[in-house]
Amino acid sequence: MNNTGKWDFWIDRGGTFTDVVARAPSGKINAAKLLSENPESYDDAALHGIREFLKLGPDDPIPSAQISAVKMGTTVATNALLEREGERVLLLTTKGFRDTLKIGYQARPDIFAREIIKPEMLYTCVEEVPERVHADGYVETPLDESTARSALKRAYDDGIRAVAIVFIHAYAYPEHEARVAQIAKGIGFTQVSPSHEASPLIKLIGRGDTAVVDAYLSPILRRYVDKVSSELQSANSNPKLMFMASSGGLTSAELFQGKDAILSGPAGGVVGAIETARIAGLTKIIGFDMGGTSTDVSHYGGSYERSFETEVAGVRMRAPMMRIHTVAAGGGSILHYDGARFRVGPDSAGANPGPLCYRRGGPLTVTDANVMVGKLNPEFFPAIFGTSQDLPLDAGVVADTFDALAVDIADDLSPEETADGYLRIAVENMANAIKKISIQRGYDVTEYALVSFGGAGGQHACMIADVLGMETIHMHPLSGVLSAYGMGLADISATRLRAIEKTLEAAALEDVNILVAELTTENTQELTKQDVAQDDMSTQVRVHLRYLGTDTALPVATGTMKTMRAAFESDHKQRFGFTDPDCPIIIETIEVETSGGGADAREQELPLTKAPVPQPHAATRFFSNREWHEGSVFLRRQLEPGHEIPGPALLIEDNQTVVIEPGWRAEVTTHNHLLLTRSTPRRYLYAQRPL
Repeated sequence: MNNTGKWDFWIDRGGTFTDVVARAPSGKINAAKLLSENPESYDDAALHGIREFLKLGPDDPIPSAQISAVKMGTTVATNALLEREGERVLLLTTKGFRDTLKIGYQARPDIFAREIIKPEMLYTCVEEVPERVHADGYVETPLDESTARSALKRAYDDGIRAVAIVFIHAYAYPEHEARVAQIAKGIGFTQVSPSHEASPLIKLIGRGDTAVVDAYLSPILRRYVDKVSSELQSANSNPKLMFMASSGGLTSAELFQGKDAILSGPAGGVVGAIETARIAGLTKIIGFDMGGTSTDVSHYGGSYERSFETEVAGVRMRAPMMRIHTVAAGGGSILHYDGARFRVGPDSAGANPGPLCYRRGGPLTVTDANVMVGKLNPEFFPAIFGTSQDLPLDAGVVADTFDALAVDIADDLSPEETADGYLRIAVENMANAIKKISIQRGYDVTEYALVSFGGAGGQHACMIADVLGMETIHMHPLSGVLSAYGMGLADISATRLRAIEKTLEAAALEDVNILVAELTTENTQELTKQDVAQDDMSTQVRVHLRYLGTDTALPVATGTMKTMRAAFESDHKQRFGFTDPDCPIIIETIEVETSGGGADAREQELPLTKAPVPQPHAATRFFSNREWHEGSVFLRRQLEPGHEIPGPALLIEDNQTVVIEPGWRAEVTTHNHLLLTRSTPRRYLYAQRPL
């Protein structure tokens, strides 16, 4: 129940759709899916969704007194990074290191490329400052404040208002960076990102890139946050506005920074998938989030997995992020034929114009392929298309276009076979993404359940599972908007990292305990300011360990010397296939995460019905795996816990269509979840001949 007597809104602003989950004062959960870009109707989908639930006009002020909290994930920062539309940034660095970020690690992703195209730098200009501190703290060159001030003043006079300050060894000795930050704020810079605050970790390049990203994106993000905040605030009420960080925890709007926002939306999906699967009794899951623009996949084997060095859109970052692998295959991924082969994506039709069937003149996409093969039926899709926004999907133009494409490709190829071929390619792309975060890291994916969510997940989940040999699929009743639901289930969290670089031995553990106490206090103070009660907080401490002379650190929970060494060697064996008992183990980083204040994730357990399965809402047929299948259409609201539906069938939910492929069956559980299982042995590996 919602005991505040007010509305709660949980929102995921995606690239194609914005999902809004609203918890009414009565506690009832409602959901809506809106186009992220719909200039004919509204400026911002998130605010429009709030107005719709409160039954307000498009220009009516939002009655903030009726709202308890708004929790959001947003792609604003991600899109600005992808489209290179961030703020102009000055990079201020140690003298002699102006080209360090440009040189990077000298990685060559394509070793056979004859023309090397380097990633575009995010900073507009770079200035050097005489200063140098050694790794042991010895000050070789004192900070030249005069030169720093002059460099900052030149950039400020040129109209630059964001600065990233990246000095050598500032992760351990930040005094010079802190002093230059004071000077920059005094001159008038509105965004100052010292690297020791953005990423207090070893490795100059990752730390420097993170500071630049923070300076580049934070002003863009701040403008959006301020816009939402101003709409929600009133003279007598100020609802709590929180945003999802890439690490999977919520933070207040004023603490939300650009470096924390890259995976804001997908992180909510991971939280939603894990928490709802836990209710269903599933402890080992693969998250499969297929939206309109991309597909995000994740692995969970008992604890949240995070990456501390990530590359997004050619930019390196060292900041805690959910370990999520993204592939450019979504419902809006554009279908290509180059005269020799089919390709799906990576480009997307987005929300505007969207797929061809959206009646905005868009290209052929994965969504259109599902319309062509009969897995998406316009009769059961919201009639929100066309200039008047009241027309159904246009199946006619899809059929005509696929018919013409099939003729161009081969005389004996049908439109349905063409569309099915594209779908199998998209499925392989998504299955390969899952292999990267599971099989390639030493996990047997057949032991896991596939948790499918996102607006397009239900259309492809069975096909994905067949490729991977998985035999269980879980879908929550809100799986079509699960990323938004995850915003509500997530805890408010604070994470702090500290580089230490000490050998794993008894003396080092004393230093670890001192730092843990210090970081825990800082986390607790941050959460207390966000109204989280101390008795509701929990803290997890991890140390990141690596072998001396190696570059990859693995996180393990703190404990005794023996338990930490054993956990590290077990993970290292699984990941890399070997251990080295004679090599010293180095404690590289301490990670302290404190969290609390999340919504109650418990769900009511319902009795199993003894009533027979109702008559299908309609009959249907769809084309899959090179043949037509006769099936039934059920509305999700027809089904009660205990009902089982054999495939082939379509289940129509409010926010997605679930395709039950031949050989699968769906069961409604006591929590009203869908559990799909293999009912017959697999006869096919997708995109291959019968076994």
